[in-house]
Amino acid sequence: MFDESLLLNELKFKAIRSSGAGGQHVNKTASKIELMFDVEHSAVLTEDQKQRLKSNLQSKLSKAFILIMQCGESRSQHKNKALIISRFLELIKLNLIEEKERIPTKTTKAAKKKRLANKRKKAEKKSYRKPPPID
Repeated sequence: MFDESLLLNELKFKAIRSSGAGGQHVNKTASKIELMFDVEHSAVLTEDQKQRLKSNLQSKLSKAFILIMQCGESRSQHKNKALIISRFLELIKLNLIEEKERIPTKTTKAAKKKRLANKRKKAEKKSYRKPPPID
């Protein structure tokens, strides 16, 4: 499929200040991690994989086809980085899976016979509603 280590080398990380609870610690440290991945210029992915990601992740990509993800759940920058990397890999793997083409089911011979028999019975029942032919 693709080499994870090479893909991780293409990622760009940025530490930014996190919001929420944490008091003075939150105001002083940049523990939230922002991950950026340029789908368009990736050397690891094939053109087909890039197209699949562009269509599947359309709402998550910027206009320049850059995937931006953030994680600020933990107070630790290292934990946030590990979390965002695992989420990124999971997202990429999930969206690169090719959907199998659905093979439509065929009606069985018994079902066809039953349908035609019912049709014949209904036609016969309706034929009795007509006035008898005059000879």
